[in-house]
Amino acid sequence: MSDPAMIWSYLTQGPLLWLTATLVAYLIGDATFRRTGRQSWANPVLIAVLILATLLWITRTDYQTYFEGAQFVHFMLGPATVALALPLFDNLPRVKKAALPMLAGLLVGSGVAVVSVILIARGFGIGHEVLASLAPKSTTAPVAIGIAERIGGRPTLTAALVLLTGIFGAIIATPLLNALHIRDWRARGFSVGVAAHGIGTARAFQVNETAGAFAGIGMGLNAVLTAIIAPLALRLFGG
Repeated sequence: MSDPAMIWSYLTQGPLLWLTATLVAYLIGDATFRRTGRQSWANPVLIAVLILATLLWITRTDYQTYFEGAQFVHFMLGPATVALALPLFDNLPRVKKAALPMLAGLLVGSGVAVVSVILIARGFGIGHEVLASLAPKSTTAPVAIGIAERIGGRPTLTAALVLLTGIFGAIIATPLLNALHIRDWRARGFSVGVAAHGIGTARAFQVNETAGAFAGIGMGLNAVLTAIIAPLALRLFGG
């Protein structure tokens, strides 16, 4: 009879194993999300991450091995980000009417996200490499990883921070905005897109179509602005 360890070692060499595991984990997360009545705390991405992290820990699989198998998902983030131009085009007349408030929100949201995390982390004595990894955490993964590489950060750490930021934002966005009595779906969606990139945008679409469209716009614009602000903020406040 074959040794189970040998069988597992053979399976891990196949590029489709971890891609399949990623998709199955997300399907489980999505099914759980639906069964809870789409509660924000049951975020499907969070559930998928917990499942995959547990699986990697049990099988003692390192991240690099996992990424080599599941990198197709990472590759698709690029086209998905480019596709965010569609909601901007579809809502162009509405965007023009609210251009000034959106610009103000974008500048404040993007600026605070970058500068605050640098100052807080620096206050705890964190080094330059981690500061550079933290700076672009509020933008979408492909852009954030590119920024981190350019300013001396660690792309893998940035990817993890981006994921955590998106999950946290998606979980707290709806109850927080409800508590603040913000009813305009454009404002709700745009703020979530700026603060919580793709995961927050996906959550916004689940709540309201207009919110989702403006979240996509916020996410796309924030990606551009963060690429400009992050290097400048790190140079000014990173020490």
